Amino acid sequence: MPIELKMPALSPTMEEGTLAKWLVKEGDTVAAGDLLAEIETDKATMEFEAVDEGTIAQILVPEGTDEVKVGTVIAIIAGEGEDAGSAAPAPTEQPAANDAAKAPAPPPEVKGYGASPREDAPLAQPSPQPRGDSGDRIKASPLARRLAEQKGVDLSTLTGSGPGGRIVKSDIDAAAGGAMKPAAAPAAAPAPQAAPAAPADTNIPHEAVKLSNMRKTIARRLTESKQQVPHIYLTVDIQLDALLKLRGELNKGLESRGIKLSVNDLLIKALAAALIEVPECNVSFAGDQLLKYSRADISVAVSIPGGLITPIILGADSKPVSTIAAEMKDLAARARDNKLQPHEYQGGTASLSNMGMFGISQFDAVINPPQAMIMAIGAGEKRPWVVNDSLQIATVMSATGSFDHRAIDGADGARLMQAFKRLVEAPLAMLA
Repeated sequence: MPIELKMPALSPTMEEGTLAKWLVKEGDTVAAGDLLAEIETDKATMEFEAVDEGTIAQILVPEGTDEVKVGTVIAIIAGEGEDAGSAAPAPTEQPAANDAAKAPAPPPEVKGYGASPREDAPLAQPSPQPRGDSGDRIKASPLARRLAEQKGVDLSTLTGSGPGGRIVKSDIDAAAGGAMKPAAAPAAAPAPQAAPAAPADTNIPHEAVKLSNMRKTIARRLTESKQQVPHIYLTVDIQLDALLKLRGELNKGLESRGIKLSVNDLLIKALAAALIEVPECNVSFAGDQLLKYSRADISVAVSIPGGLITPIILGADSKPVSTIAAEMKDLAARARDNKLQPHEYQGGTASLSNMGMFGISQFDAVINPPQAMIMAIGAGEKRPWVVNDSLQIATVMSATGSFDHRAIDGADGARLMQAFKRLVEAPLAMLA
């Protein structure tokens, strides 16, 4: 029996993606583990693997197609021993609700590929389901049915927003008043669309470059952050000479292990230690709640072609600097190759962005919600500096913390900056 190959959900928040490239063609035989396609999500281009064997009977969505909804049938796989030419194309739409009652039997089991089952995926063997007043079966996902029962929502009163009118989790949340979208979201949505419209009226020679999914997401999230999050900025100047000396000594000792520490590795450790020392800043604002974290997961901004991604050093407060260095080297390399898995860049309790390598002295970074702070690092520069009541030359950098003022008071942010400065200027303390 033909198998429907559906657009997978490659991250918990993915709703649509771009089918960037097919790695197979019609007539190819595939086995479990074979790469089928490259799919561009909002943060990375990920490879899509087969979980069963068969023959590619028909490709329904050509490569390069944007905004392919999760759950859309993108290809048909002929099963083992089945004639690929006889495999019927998948229906483009789910049958309407009043057609469901006419169906003589439940739909056949459909095997998924390369992704965990989603809550809007069809049931393989549906059990008896509630029906509306007209006798038609109410189409709803298993999760939606369970939530409706828990929240006392009558499914027959809802209109589904899922494929073919299927009732999904968001419909239950909306009916129960449990998870409404932020009011500012509709206003922010047109922003990415407005960008390509502006050059259309200009006679200046130009090239219109289509926005990638990553760039659209960056535009949307940063706009929402600046509109919805009240930022407060605190800056300190930090003497780096002690940290640079310690880095040189540690690198000599680690040379035999093939590990080389960067200044950034030590700053990641310092920020993590400072967050544990000042837990009031290791938080997230969550509506009527404040989430207080017991470990420091540091998201580190990495520039990649076409955008920015923030791989995470989990539990950086408890890891040796050598481990942080090794993990950061691996994460950064795979980030630039679009090989990160969603769990490696989604989450984090605070962020660090370092633009010192570009010679930037000081800047204010934009908070990445739901995090409540980000540390912006400038370049280390030779500056006049008072040491032991005498004017000398020292290596000094400026660091600016951006704080969500809904979650973090100015005094607590100042304490974090003070702790960060102390740890960088006396770095042995954070290694103890």
